[in-house]
Amino acid sequence: MTHNNNKPERSLLKKIWIAILGIAIVGGVLILALIALKPYAFHGAVLQSPKPAQDFTLLNQYGQETTLSDYRGKVVLLYFGYAACPDVCPATLAELRQARELLGTRADEIQVFMITVDPERDTAEVMAEFLAHFDPSFIGLIGAPEQVAQIATQYGIFFQKQDTSSVMGYLVDHTATVMLIDPEGYSRLIFPYGARGEDIAEDIIYVLDH
Repeated sequence: MTHNNNKPERSLLKKIWIAILGIAIVGGVLILALIALKPYAFHGAVLQSPKPAQDFTLLNQYGQETTLSDYRGKVVLLYFGYAACPDVCPATLAELRQARELLGTRADEIQVFMITVDPERDTAEVMAEFLAHFDPSFIGLIGAPEQVAQIATQYGIFFQKQDTSSVMGYLVDHTATVMLIDPEGYSRLIFPYGARGEDIAEDIIYVLDH
C-alpha cells in the first residue's frame, strides 16, 4: 500500500499562492486608491483664498455692453492687453486659442475676455480686427481710460505707456497674466506669461468637472 506524501505539500503550496494573489490584489487596489486620492496638480498658480471676481461692464468690439456676471456658468479667461502689442499679446492669445481648440465639444463652456490697456487707440473696430486673427469667440472689451484703470487695479494689473521711436508709436508695459474665473464667479487661477495652451486646457477641464 502506497501513500501520497506530496498531497499536504501541494495543499500548502496552493494556500501560499492564494495568499500571494490576495496580497497582490489588495496592493493593487490600494495603489489605485492612492492615485485616485492624489490631489490634482494645477498648472496655473492657485489663489489660496478664492474671492468673487469683481464685476464690471464694458463695451465689446461690436459696441454692445458686456457684463462679467452675465457669463456665470462658464469658465472665463480674463486677459489685459492691447491690439498694437508687438509680441506678448499675440503669443498669449495664440495659446488661449489652442486651449479652446483642445477643449473640443466643451469649447462653448469657456469665454475669453481681453480688456484693452490702450483705450486711446483700441476702438471697437481695431479690437474686432485684431481678435479676428485668433478666434471669433474672443471678446474684446473697451472703456474710458478711468474705467479701464479702475478695473485693472481691482484685478492687480499694472500698465503704463512707454514712449518709443517706433513707427507704431508708444508701447504699453503691462502685466501679462491670464486669470481663470470659475463658473461660480470666483477667481481661481493665474496663468503666467508663456503658459502653454495644453496646460491651460487641462486646468479648465478640471475646474469644469469639479
